[in-house]
Amino acid sequence: MSSSSTSPIPPGFWAASLSLIAIFAASATPIPLYAIYRAAEGLSYFELSLTAVFYFVSAITALLVFGRLSNHIGRRPVVLLAVVLAMLACVVFVNVSGVVSLIAGRVLQGLSCGLASSAAAAYVTDNAPLRPAWLASTVTSTGTMVGLTIGAISSGMLIEYAPYRTVVPYLPILVGLGGCAVLVLASRETSPRHAGALASLKPQFAMPAASWKLFPVAGCLFVTTWALGGFFQAFGPSLAADQLGSSSALVAAIVFSSYMAPSALGGPLTGALSPVAAQRIGAVAFVVCVGALLVSLSVGVIAAFLIASACAGVAQGAILSGTIRGLLANAAPQERAGVFAVIFTTCYCGAAVPSLVTGQFAQWLSLAQVLSGYWALSILACVVTLIAARHSLASEHMA
Repeated sequence: MSSSSTSPIPPGFWAASLSLIAIFAASATPIPLYAIYRAAEGLSYFELSLTAVFYFVSAITALLVFGRLSNHIGRRPVVLLAVVLAMLACVVFVNVSGVVSLIAGRVLQGLSCGLASSAAAAYVTDNAPLRPAWLASTVTSTGTMVGLTIGAISSGMLIEYAPYRTVVPYLPILVGLGGCAVLVLASRETSPRHAGALASLKPQFAMPAASWKLFPVAGCLFVTTWALGGFFQAFGPSLAADQLGSSSALVAAIVFSSYMAPSALGGPLTGALSPVAAQRIGAVAFVVCVGALLVSLSVGVIAAFLIASACAGVAQGAILSGTIRGLLANAAPQERAGVFAVIFTTCYCGAAVPSLVTGQFAQWLSLAQVLSGYWALSILACVVTLIAARHSLASEHMA
């Protein structure tokens, strides 16, 4: 790593970044197809939300069990395993024949994304230059969202305009994943093998003590931002069809991506701010944007909904990038995989639990009423952040 802003970026950075993006792109590819699966297989809202829960639980399991494995056997083997699992999931989705196969594919994708969230994110950080300082945290916090956007939009376009719409969307991502595997194999390992691989499989939340002090506020923000992402993942296609009056798979993909893609802007826009400032500004903006989402959904104005969604995504990016910068500031290289495991376990829990709860209530409530619960959660997280951030992140001012 180099302190110069003009120094070349190692190939490993691109291999890790593209792998992270491609794996999450693969996980979003089925989402625009949910309306088709729902109609063809007679799936209910609850069953669709259940697939999201299985995805998140699988990702959490991968993080808890394998989150620190790359510290011992190397980043590359774990990243390659994540890529292979993502490819296998695509093969399963090509042959979907009911809720069981849909869940099986989502389980494989969850395991893949969980491995990538730890190992690929740590590999990105290992290879990132020191300047700009926000680069590593932006890629690791929003590369997932960029990947989800690419997967959803490309899938939606192919569903609309290509033949064999339940098969063709998975072919480009399979090729992309294969290319990522080649890049990873050609890149330098940054975490030499050493003893303790089996012991690392014991579930353990491992972060430096200084990072744990920052975690109460960080955890609240991870939960509320990823909870809304879980809402879009579980209900985005149905929302486009039932609430916004569009049966287009591309519109469903745009609705889903309108929250994910703009998050990539949040890190660069707030990169000059301290993590405390990024958290506070982002949390307040997030509350306002989710409120706007609720209003636009209630009145059925798709343009206003997409604008509010995009603004919420930018706020999410600012929150996640700033918070991850704060947590990583106290972590040595050999501790990074553990830190990312804690971060993304919290994120996935924040998405899974609300998805399970709202999946039950969605049988009786409208999606606008369900969304009001997410707004309440964002308000709670904002209040916690404004009250506690100064104290929990006071050490940032000493950095």
